[in-house]
Amino acid sequence: MVSAPHEAMHRIFQDHPDLFSGVSKVLGVDFAPPTSVTLMPTDLTEASPLERRVDTLLRLETEDDEPLLLAIEAQGKKDPDKPASWAYYASYLLAKYRLQPILLVVCQDHATAKWAEQPVRFGPPQWPLLTLSPLVAGPHNMPLIRDPAEVRKDLALATLSAITHAKSPEIGTILKAVTTVLRDEPDTVKNPVIEFIARGLSKLPAAATWRTLVAVDLSFYKSFIFEEIREEAQTQGRVEGRLEGRAEDILEVFEGRGIDVPEAVRERITSCGDLEILRQWLRRAAVAPSADAIFADD
Repeated sequence: MVSAPHEAMHRIFQDHPDLFSGVSKVLGVDFAPPTSVTLMPTDLTEASPLERRVDTLLRLETEDDEPLLLAIEAQGKKDPDKPASWAYYASYLLAKYRLQPILLVVCQDHATAKWAEQPVRFGPPQWPLLTLSPLVAGPHNMPLIRDPAEVRKDLALATLSAITHAKSPEIGTILKAVTTVLRDEPDTVKNPVIEFIARGLSKLPAAATWRTLVAVDLSFYKSFIFEEIREEAQTQGRVEGRLEGRAEDILEVFEGRGIDVPEAVRERITSCGDLEILRQWLRRAAVAPSADAIFADD
């Protein structure tokens, strides 16, 4: 199943097709800025049982140069089979559309990014037939955009920066700079950025930081991320209620049996955060000769 970070790393180019201009400048490659962009079909399957799909495919029109086809692949880990697929994409696109293809690979970790940017040669070593050289955007070369003034200059690039630096120690500062800028943006600009970053961070530790910043700085933005925050709070409340109720049940059993409960035992019972352990203690409380005896087998 395709992960949320995978989707975020390439779909952002669909919503912000001019983002490639900013990324290419960062990578030190000179492409003319596109005058128009067309989202192309991503299905590269031929009349054979093997299905092949590129993540995102854009046709870039420029003022002076020939149109280009930009294939964008989100890569979460090293995959020795991928270079052959990428070479297939490039040759297929060239044959079908008669336009020069570019491959941009977007990564979230240094190791994958460094692997992806290595040229791959196909053919015998004494006479390689093809050389694959993708452009790669990742934490090793994307800018750390920590200043709100820099975020304002290119919000799409700042969004991609947050996604590619999701595992960086400085991700908190990056995210704070983004929410600072988003306070002044209309919902049409704010909402996609919030959701792209939320999907890009997915289950990484930085996702909790992003949720908190969105809740505090942006007044509980009403989207799926708000719903998740609310659901998490409700779930936590239900769990805490069950824990408290189970602890009270144990203490009531001891009271009904006339067994004294020392303060240390009471504290251990009421502070326990594991429902299964509390369930075991409740069963033992019915027969234990003393309050602390419920801990005997732990």
